[in-house]
Amino acid sequence: MKARGFTLIELLVTLAVIATLLSLVAPRFVDSLGRADEAALKTNLRLTREALDKFKADTGAYPQELTDLVVKRYIREVPFDPVGQTVDGWILLREEGGRGITDLKSGAEGLARDGSKFSDW
Repeated sequence: MKARGFTLIELLVTLAVIATLLSLVAPRFVDSLGRADEAALKTNLRLTREALDKFKADTGAYPQELTDLVVKRYIREVPFDPVGQTVDGWILLREEGGRGITDLKSGAEGLARDGSKFSDW
């Protein structure tokens, strides 16, 4: 009677094929995560800047804190920086005298895929 099952060689060959396929797919997956984070950061910056401008147009002044945009319902929550992995790492640019927030930039260190600094966005 012949024993049924896989030999050690068959298992090793299967594992080698799986490892080869994973080595081809993993870099693309990691790269796509980075692109998604950059796209989300650009969207969060654009929407928050629009909310800052609408707040200024409606009230005549820029908000003192990002939470003012939430309280007045211009945005649902303080935006998340997907590259810096934080909600409180934003670089806030204020009017002269340090009053209202006129703009914000990412506090994430490093360079984007296009070579620009995240803090320059």
